[in-house]
Amino acid sequence: MTINVREMQPQDVDAVTSLEESCFSMPWKRHDFEEILTNPDRVYLVAEYNDMIVGGCMLTMIAGEGDISNVAVKEKYRGKHIATTLIQELLRFGEEKGIHDFTLEVREQNKTAIRLYEHAGFVLEGIRPGFYDKPKDNAVIMWRRKQA
Repeated sequence: MTINVREMQPQDVDAVTSLEESCFSMPWKRHDFEEILTNPDRVYLVAEYNDMIVGGCMLTMIAGEGDISNVAVKEKYRGKHIATTLIQELLRFGEEKGIHDFTLEVREQNKTAIRLYEHAGFVLEGIRPGFYDKPKDNAVIMWRRKQA
């Protein structure tokens, strides 16, 4: 399975919005993804397979740090290392922009995602109780910091 990872383009917004709706109980809206295209502090990467967007994730660069969010893979394509590839490419992109410390939040019940992030070098640094709705869940705060 050959996956192509690239930056989201204007023609991808509908597919990315649909991906978000299929993966999250409180999805971002079309206008949120349109805004990413004009925000120099954000990048959204898409994963393509056979010219179809099957995954995506976003990096927001804030004061020299990177915040990773909206990591999504279509259910049919999960377990095929697409999320791993997206995270690796997002980290590489951030590092090229001078970012060395990355953070993210993940539902405490999402053990598969937590293992993925741990494999990418993230460690647990805190919990935000009751952060998520639909269903209610805690947020696990994870960081991947540059080694001193």
